[in-house]
Amino acid sequence: MNKLNLRNNKGFTFIEIIAVLLILGIISAVAAKKYLSLTNQARTLAAQGAISEIKGRLSSVQSKYMMVNRGIPPTSPQLYTYATGNNAYRNAANLNNVGTDFNVRVTTGTPNITITVNRVLNVNLAPNVVGRFRAAGS
Repeated sequence: MNKLNLRNNKGFTFIEIIAVLLILGIISAVAAKKYLSLTNQARTLAAQGAISEIKGRLSSVQSKYMMVNRGIPPTSPQLYTYATGNNAYRNAANLNNVGTDFNVRVTTGTPNITITVNRVLNVNLAPNVVGRFRAAGS
């Protein structure tokens, strides 16, 4: 009777094990691709948040400029110079520093100030995330 029980016990066949491994491999490949896509999207959104932070700082400096200059709005180059020059508002604006997680470059032109983020958490962004701020007098 003992031999009969051993003959009726069945395990997994080699083909079944290979099929399960193949299915697990496909699922992990799809999940890894989705995970990488989500991390890239999160980096882009974080860069957009850093750009919004710089825009907020520029807006604050612009209102301070207008208070000092009797309500006359600055052009974008004037605002950039005011925000980065040797005055009391340079430290308040601190345009190129939004923490160690971002590599931010702020440049001026007419009519916009351009804010570019090209690295988040030491990972290059491709393409760079770019925002623009137009001063009230531009």
